[in-house]
Amino acid sequence: MTEFRPEDVLDLWFPEDGHWENEERHAEFWATRMRGGMDAVICERFGPLTTAAARSELDHWAETPRGRLALVIALDQFPRSLWRDTPAAYGQDIKATRLVLEALDNGHYRALPHSWERNFYIINLGHCEGPDHLARMALATELAHEQAEIALPHLGAFVERTLSQCARVTGIIERFGRHPHRNPILGRVSSAAEEAYIAAGDFPHVSKIELKAQAGHSGGR
Repeated sequence: MTEFRPEDVLDLWFPEDGHWENEERHAEFWATRMRGGMDAVICERFGPLTTAAARSELDHWAETPRGRLALVIALDQFPRSLWRDTPAAYGQDIKATRLVLEALDNGHYRALPHSWERNFYIINLGHCEGPDHLARMALATELAHEQAEIALPHLGAFVERTLSQCARVTGIIERFGRHPHRNPILGRVSSAAEEAYIAAGDFPHVSKIELKAQAGHSGGR
């Protein structure tokens, strides 16, 4: 079996390219990851790693803070590219969320020094459907407020985007109890209200990544 390393995931997802140096470059960092810009490289290079993570073959990564972060990315983000528009895209959400909740208890979350790394834990809390979804969104909102403590001053607008995104997802779960845009993929029957929401197409995961001056907000997947 190929030996996969957490560094393979982290080097791809969090490049040391200075994207944090200004708003424009950081916005591009988010746009690339949230709008399908990583699909090709994930499908070409990370298919076996994503499958291995889904098969629980990389669970030992969770023993360290950065290994856990890599595993969450491999379970929560990579499937959305590799298996886009199929049920498998969401198949690892529960496992990823368990890893995130554990990280909040064992200190792995706060061991991550950068707001953009922690943000992918916050995003996962909104991804995973289930009876505790609203409680997790309240937790995600609390964590988003805490981002201000570690965010670089010139990237403060991205803290506001995270809060805005949490509010949007919370509203959707309050209305529908789930993410209706997944209904056609998962074979779920939509209510009339959900059909109207789907027809409008204004989903959080397709929101534009814009700068503060343009009053935009970021999107999760």
